[in-house]
Amino acid sequence: MSIGVNAEIIAIGTEILLGEITDTNSVYLAQKLRSIGINLYFMTSAGDNEKRIASAIEIALGRADVVITCGGLGPTVDDVTRQSVALATGRKLTFHQHLLDQIAARFAGFRAPMTENNRRQAFLPDGAIVIENPVGTAPSFIVEHQGKLVISLPGVPREMKYLFEQSVLPFLRDRFGLSIIKARVLKTAGIGESMLDDALGHDLLEASNPTIGLAAHAGQVDVRITAKADTEAEADKMIAETEGLVRARVGEHIYGADKDSLEAALATVLDAANMTVAILEAGLPPTVSSKIERVASRLVTRVERRDDPQGVLQMLHTAQTAAAADPASGMRPLAEAAARHMAGIAPGVVGIAVIAQPDRADDRADKDEGSAFAVCVGDSVRSRAYGFGGASEDAVRWSATWALSAAWQMLSRRNE
Repeated sequence: MSIGVNAEIIAIGTEILLGEITDTNSVYLAQKLRSIGINLYFMTSAGDNEKRIASAIEIALGRADVVITCGGLGPTVDDVTRQSVALATGRKLTFHQHLLDQIAARFAGFRAPMTENNRRQAFLPDGAIVIENPVGTAPSFIVEHQGKLVISLPGVPREMKYLFEQSVLPFLRDRFGLSIIKARVLKTAGIGESMLDDALGHDLLEASNPTIGLAAHAGQVDVRITAKADTEAEADKMIAETEGLVRARVGEHIYGADKDSLEAALATVLDAANMTVAILEAGLPPTVSSKIERVASRLVTRVERRDDPQGVLQMLHTAQTAAAADPASGMRPLAEAAARHMAGIAPGVVGIAVIAQPDRADDRADKDEGSAFAVCVGDSVRSRAYGFGGASEDAVRWSATWALSAAWQMLSRRNE
């Protein structure tokens, strides 16, 4: 099993530095490198300047075994990656007639004339290993320099991905005898990061292979299990064994894995309980309702919208269900009253209320409550209040996620 292979990615293009495009290529490459056990400690962006790109390559070669450049292999005068790699590694450029012939054939297939500037693409640094490009016109290449590698790929995502998967990945596996690295993410809700850390214990969190890492998000925490092995089957087995240990300790908080969503998990338990939801939202954009309707609109009995807490209070007074609820006494009692009201619309309904002061932003230091959520399942109510109000993005992210989490947990335990 290989260890200690380090890589660096250099994304090339002035348009990246100007914020005109998003560098998705580096994200893709990072994920692929992780999957084969190559460490990635640095990502760099460089504009279309020969000397600056060469400097970035030289710096990267000083701290990485594999340097991957992405972009700058086109036919125009600002496509200077070939020259930069040659400069950084002390080489000249050599013309390859067969590459030009391939480029000409590609243009002929497009029924388009090849301009003279495409000739630039047939020049590669001396001694470079050619990566032929059957899906584009930019030949790529690998330069071996003082025991290290510079791999230059096109910036067009479709071409880059094809060449990396078909040519570069096999090359790297053979060169370094790379391991398989696989990961599985368990999704938890209703438990904070510190409590989850404590429940999992040092023996699991400090294990070296598989490793366990926690990533906190608004109202939920991901548990990432990562295994390194010589074969995919061995990695899968290691992950399954560790997942069993994790579920034994915190299984009641795990609602799904990998790309599962909390709203989909809630829809599943609603189905199992033969229940629906009624949602009231006030003082902030649609949060819970939009999430649930996206995955299971048939499980939504009613959605009520109000502009602010006063509108909620007026509705409750009209319905004569919560005369005591008042924003002056706090957002939480009002949310609880609203959740009870929504649950009382019809039998088998879960009531959810998310309420915020619409003009209030993030002010957690303030003792007054800016927003709150409440969930009512049968006779049980669970709620929480926050300092931030509807003008804060936190109100949307945290209130909605915790409301979904509370509803999922309450129904899960009811179904047990």
